[in-house]
Amino acid sequence: MFLDHLVRKRKNCHANLRYWIMTLDELNRLGKNAAEDFFSQCCSASRWAATMVKQRPYQSLTNLQQTAEIAWQGMQRPDFIAAFEGHPKIGDPASLKKKYRSTLATASHEQSGVNVAPEHVLDDLAQLNRRYEKRFGYIFIVCATGKSAAEMLEIIKARINNTAHSELEIAAAEQAKITAIRISSMLDHNQQSEP
Repeated sequence: MFLDHLVRKRKNCHANLRYWIMTLDELNRLGKNAAEDFFSQCCSASRWAATMVKQRPYQSLTNLQQTAEIAWQGMQRPDFIAAFEGHPKIGDPASLKKKYRSTLATASHEQSGVNVAPEHVLDDLAQLNRRYEKRFGYIFIVCATGKSAAEMLEIIKARINNTAHSELEIAAAEQAKITAIRISSMLDHNQQSEP
């Protein structure tokens, strides 16, 4: 089977996802089930993943990202909820402390110091996450890449009083950003060519 011949590097991603890093050509040649598994690692909405598999082959990362965005725009509330359920809850104070009390590196991989989130910020964020889930029926979704706990707190404060319709649209747009980042991180950019 082609998948068995791939050089698979295991990594951790948002939500402790485990995935393969592969070239675009390898993704295009995967069998249907393996390709659905790949896309499910990017977004847990099964209808979206199935759509992405059917649209292969992809000519470039740009083509893949554009197709992902168009496919996501065709999804509906059940698909959004399925995607949101693929994320861990961040309403747990212990997981928040772990996330925001770690040492961060700059883009050049040099140490930039420790980003210590104050206890009250983590507690407030956990409390608002629980309120958000109770209000909307799904966990708070935001593209958290590069955001501090304090920034996340301000974002949830700004969104918690949105209407259900408005908030679902915002959360779905945030999911699209997360998916794009995951797709990009799961492909070997050293072996891809853009037209």
